[in-house]
Amino acid sequence: MHAPILETALLHHALTLLAPFATDDGSGDGGFTGPSLVDFFPQAFLFEGTPFEINRIMMVRFIAVAVLILLFWLGTRRMRMIPGRGQSLIEMTVGFVQSNIADGALGKEEGKRYMPLLATMFFMVFAMNVTGIVPGLNISGTSVIGVPLVLAVVAYIAFIYAGIKKQGMNFFKSSLFPAGVPPLLYIVVTPIEFLSTFILRPVTLTLRLLMNMIAGHMLLVLCFSATQFFLFTAGGLFGLFSIGTLAFGLIFTIFELLVALLQAYVFTYLTGVYIQLALVEEH
Repeated sequence: MHAPILETALLHHALTLLAPFATDDGSGDGGFTGPSLVDFFPQAFLFEGTPFEINRIMMVRFIAVAVLILLFWLGTRRMRMIPGRGQSLIEMTVGFVQSNIADGALGKEEGKRYMPLLATMFFMVFAMNVTGIVPGLNISGTSVIGVPLVLAVVAYIAFIYAGIKKQGMNFFKSSLFPAGVPPLLYIVVTPIEFLSTFILRPVTLTLRLLMNMIAGHMLLVLCFSATQFFLFTAGGLFGLFSIGTLAFGLIFTIFELLVALLQAYVFTYLTGVYIQLALVEEH
């Protein structure tokens, strides 16, 4: 849960250490240029200027979804009582989502009902996250706000749907006017409940996932671009620093894999928790 704070602190510290090597004017005079937000706004290479514009990040998203569909198709096209390797892997990962997220957040009955949504969300978030450490892709599909926002909206719609389906329009009353509160206090409590329940939940879901992926990408770019600078540009004894920056880059790559999995878990589990809260008549 503290990954965003840790990554931000490490990024700030590393940028401070490497500041003497950085260029201020971006003139390309051989100085070290640290990571920037430019990576998250690449040029379009297909359908530029249209609603169907495709840039590098969109292509990464398409690749992630295509690979995910391909893996599930290969693993489930020949289902058997005694599963092969592919089927076993699919069953194990789906079982993880069911037992640790769907059943854990919603219970067995409701967990089974919302399992398709939660499983789809988990695997999509993980696939989009993990592209940040795949050579040749090197950026997460969730590092630009579009995908995290869409997934948060889906979670929000599922939350509202579950509440209305379970309680009818009384869902909004029970959410905004909690039982047992003195009537005068509703003047204060109701706006707070509205803000926290219907506004902040999708916002925090979006920002938590987005900022983790941005911070992870910046850290990896910092480490590997510093390695290239020390090894090929700085020269002399500065080349020895490349050993350290490369080692940190490899360590952070493993760390980012764990963050990719953790954020997929957190995002999906919180979606399940929000749905479960909508199913409770008084909360």
